[in-house]
Amino acid sequence: MIEQLIAEATECDFKVALETKKPKSWLKSVSAFSNGIGGTLFFGISDDKEAIGLMDIQKDAEAISRLIKERITPLPQFILKPLQEEDKKILALEVSPGRSTPYYYKADGVMEAYIRIGNESVIAPDYIVNELILKGTNQSFDSLITNAIKKDYSFTLLEATYLERTGLRFEPSDYVSFGLADKNGFLTNAGKLMTDQHTVYNSRMFCTRWNGLEKGSIFDDALDDKEYEGNLIYLLKSGSEFIRNNSKVRFVKEAQYRVDKPDYAERAVTEALVNALIHRDYIVLGSEIHIDMFDDRVEITSPGGMFGGGSIQEYDIYSMRSMRRNPIIADLFHRMKYMERRGSGLRKIVTETEKLPGYSEKYKPEFFSSAIDFRVVLKNVNYDLVGGTHQVSYQVTHQVTHQVTPQDSKTSKVSDQILNFCIEPQSKKDIALFCGFKDLRNFTLKYLNPLLKSGQLEMTIPDKSKSKICYDTG
Repeated sequence: MIEQLIAEATECDFKVALETKKPKSWLKSVSAFSNGIGGTLFFGISDDKEAIGLMDIQKDAEAISRLIKERITPLPQFILKPLQEEDKKILALEVSPGRSTPYYYKADGVMEAYIRIGNESVIAPDYIVNELILKGTNQSFDSLITNAIKKDYSFTLLEATYLERTGLRFEPSDYVSFGLADKNGFLTNAGKLMTDQHTVYNSRMFCTRWNGLEKGSIFDDALDDKEYEGNLIYLLKSGSEFIRNNSKVRFVKEAQYRVDKPDYAERAVTEALVNALIHRDYIVLGSEIHIDMFDDRVEITSPGGMFGGGSIQEYDIYSMRSMRRNPIIADLFHRMKYMERRGSGLRKIVTETEKLPGYSEKYKPEFFSSAIDFRVVLKNVNYDLVGGTHQVSYQVTHQVTHQVTPQDSKTSKVSDQILNFCIEPQSKKDIALFCGFKDLRNFTLKYLNPLLKSGQLEMTIPDKSKSKICYDTG
């Protein structure tokens, strides 16, 4: 029975005996459970889950109730259950997730709020305390009224996007009804996040395409690096564009048609970015969303852990209920049809990725969260294809045979050389030297430009003249 209760507990701690002289050792867990998703304290059980038992279970139960009432404020909801494991008497203190957060441990003139990080109860940082205060007063950051006046700002991107995606005009009254402003014309934080101007410092997104599989120096190991700030719609579009520009759409040519093989599912990328924008914690000063692209994956990390506590690793994403840190922003994105329905984002990321040609279980998206951040990992389903030399060379040979336009034999031979050499990105100068040409300008005009124009080659960074060139498998 004890094992079943431990397995069913959302969070749990174990105490061999009740400590009354230094009750902080277990009362901090009561605070953390109340501030999070609840939990159970087992008295009379060791850390290795061995039943030790209590000497006087009635006396201990009375002391637990008294100390919680004296040292935890506001008073949390809890239930004490006497249990028996063979001949050992045990107490289970079940603490419910609180609605009047934050719940503080108080003693010696000090008040401390605790949260759970892993299997430990630790003092909550100031920004989490602020979020708990908002939660306890049934408010959210995006609903708070600011001193910014609506008429002083423009909303061109919001209104244009709303019209494009819904077919409806964004009426002046919608600002109030959607929660972007109050009746007096003052913007909420949600409204400030939707202005054309950069009015919320934390509304930023840092994007980096790393060379290889790990982070390195931004100066030496970043193939592409961008910083965006401002309107949330602008951040969504910019983040999507960055990922699209730094990934490929390869294809496999069949007898009568070709099968496109994108590195990532576009809809999965959109859902991951929307999730980051609407669920991130905007209270954390100096924070931003990070997009880190590697050869084999994309990682999208946003400030703020799971709203309400816990970690995503402990949940089944197919059955978990939706909890929205920023409900106004979430509702607006839903109205603009960036979200199919509330609470389905993580499931959508998985199902859209599963539709990709070449998908297998090893490419399933992964989700991680801690007390301070949330991370989505999308796997590049073409990574093994790129890494396998025999597979790539087969694609090149097959496609060159069918795609290169009729030319004289010399031109055709040079084109074959270029395409095979550019399996890995190369500079124009290196390509010319490899093919035995010294006149770079003539070589570019006669051989490179036709292949670039036909789409068989592409610039790795189209906007830069010194961009490297690679064979375009899509």
